[in-house]
Amino acid sequence: MKRLLIFSFLLALVIPAFAQQVTPETLIKRQKRKGLTIKEWNTQVGSRTPFLDHVTTYDSLGRKVEEVEYASYGQKARYVYEYVDATDPASKVSREIEYNDRDKVARVKKYEYNEDGSKKRQLNYYPNGKLESVKEYELIFR
Repeated sequence: MKRLLIFSFLLALVIPAFAQQVTPETLIKRQKRKGLTIKEWNTQVGSRTPFLDHVTTYDSLGRKVEEVEYASYGQKARYVYEYVDATDPASKVSREIEYNDRDKVARVKKYEYNEDGSKKRQLNYYPNGKLESVKEYELIFR
């Protein structure tokens, strides 16, 4: 019984560490996206004129750094992503800045992570720097 309890405890510590790390598959995908820009175009039914819907830009390490969403009138929203370590391809997002259609800051999201790499907390701020809300993440393993 004691061995089973110790084994269960060790397994509970090891599984989250592997589950939340950046997987080799993700790193391979990031290798393919180095310096990539993706433009998504839409065409309405009955029209032959395509219009720009999304533009996603990746950095030299293959991480998403900017995403711009468009509407018929122009830019709808823009998201800029900042990472914990600017030189590490396996780094996680530390801040996400959301801009509105006039390219003014609408919201800033800051992320905190556990030691095992899992998301711990998301802090949402107004453009003036006041805290709007906090989202806590709880992992439950069965």
